[in-house]
Amino acid sequence: MSAETFDYVIIGAGSAGCVLANRLSADPAIKVCLIEAGKKDTSLMVRMPAGVGNLIKDANDYNWGFWTEPQAHMDNRKLYWPRGKGWGGSSSINGMVYIRGHAGDYDQWAQMGLKGWSYADVLPYFKRAETYEGGANDFHGGDGPLNVSRSPLTSPIFNAFIEAGREAGYPVTDDFNGAQQEGFGPYQRTIHKGERWSASFAYLRPIAGQRDNLKIISTGLVTKVLIEGGRAVGAELVEGKGREATSVRASREVIVCAGAVQSPQLLQLSGIGDPAALKALGIDVKAASPNVGQNLQDHLDVTVINRMTQPISAYSMQKGIKKLFVGLRYLANQTGAGADNFLQSGAFLKSRPGLEMPDIQLHAVNAIMMEHANHQPTEDGFTIHACQLRPESKGTVKLKSADPFDHPAIDPNYLATEEDRRAMRESVKMVRDVIRQASMATYAAGEIMPGAGVASDADIDAFIRTKGETIYHPVGTVAMGTQASSPVDGELKVRGVEGLRVVDASVMPTLIGGNTNAPTIMIAEKAADLILKKPLLEPQIPKAMASA
Repeated sequence: MSAETFDYVIIGAGSAGCVLANRLSADPAIKVCLIEAGKKDTSLMVRMPAGVGNLIKDANDYNWGFWTEPQAHMDNRKLYWPRGKGWGGSSSINGMVYIRGHAGDYDQWAQMGLKGWSYADVLPYFKRAETYEGGANDFHGGDGPLNVSRSPLTSPIFNAFIEAGREAGYPVTDDFNGAQQEGFGPYQRTIHKGERWSASFAYLRPIAGQRDNLKIISTGLVTKVLIEGGRAVGAELVEGKGREATSVRASREVIVCAGAVQSPQLLQLSGIGDPAALKALGIDVKAASPNVGQNLQDHLDVTVINRMTQPISAYSMQKGIKKLFVGLRYLANQTGAGADNFLQSGAFLKSRPGLEMPDIQLHAVNAIMMEHANHQPTEDGFTIHACQLRPESKGTVKLKSADPFDHPAIDPNYLATEEDRRAMRESVKMVRDVIRQASMATYAAGEIMPGAGVASDADIDAFIRTKGETIYHPVGTVAMGTQASSPVDGELKVRGVEGLRVVDASVMPTLIGGNTNAPTIMIAEKAADLILKKPLLEPQIPKAMASA
């Protein structure tokens, strides 16, 4: 039986894949097939913002649950890497923080020769995607699929954190995605009417089953892109190990949207990568592209955790029988603690003088959060996450075998440079200084982690090596660039293979200064216009920035 043919085959229903499925299938004359290895996002834990802790703590139907290779500069630890599986991808299991990064991040891309990727170029695509709770303005959209709300700052700890930042001498900003990123302020969140507003809720669910020209295949793992005569012509997929492979064909393009881990994995399985490495695994080389799987960048994170003087954290809100009532209230009207991600304020700071952009990001959490939710708190407390925004260290994603069901070898190479170690060390000192300020000291009842015994630089460095974790922002493994050695070009086309693009966080040439979900959605919005050969949106420079 011949394979069914579509105009476009999209691999992966994550943040980028959901956007493209929506935008490409908007024309009823265009046939689109979207293939996802996971299932539909029907779980209450996905829909309920407070369910995030259950989704990220171990591998499950919505989480691949990867592990890194032993990290040479972190006591040879293997680090746990949750990544989204199923409709919405990582936007279905993330912390729901909406951050675009610094304007300078995108201007740097343009300075690297990537025409059309400056801040002025990408701002219209951020705005097209967004419906902002505060209304449309120079920086925000008012009628896009992605609902973005302002943090309500429901707990006094979040206001105290912002005020303590002011007391410590840092700026305060009302909008991290506006004219000024630097400083302390409230986070914006992809939460709408008490529900997680993932890329699936925004882009895919509204059209699933509504468009005859869109076919969605769930629980189908793509094992390779089919390449014939130097052109991508479809995808091979299986619905379980040992099951018979099937295929779909693409008359126009195959678009890989599998994320920073699995996009390079799939390209290598398909014969696109380092020829020597592919041949060693018995994979036929379709295109020599040694930088596929290189350039991996991620935000390493460390936490400072304190007990609380008052019973106002997530622990007291949900302990004992209260947990049942939290769930019942949420089911009844999507309100209460179940509708909260407990992460409502944060900061973007500079770890040393002379920096043009903040290099440290803080997330304030109204809960004790250890080891990515695997630790169940037994008391009230708060956690301040600190991550380095632009690490110098770069790593790789490589195949372990030619078996598509084997997880790849992920090596972020954290803390490989002295600057990275300095920035992380300084972030701990900065957080401690903020907590000592009067506004936060009111709520702080003693440091749990790192603990009073961790005082010297050597102690702090050792703490980071033993307790540092990812904060879920891997990018760069199929980086776009102008050089012939870059895996994809500025239009996200894979070099060496016709009819093949990659659209997801893996194409970012550098790690942006913030959470990566919003930028991934923006990239897909722009890619839709590139794919459909539509005129690109006109660049925009907000008045507040043009006059600065």
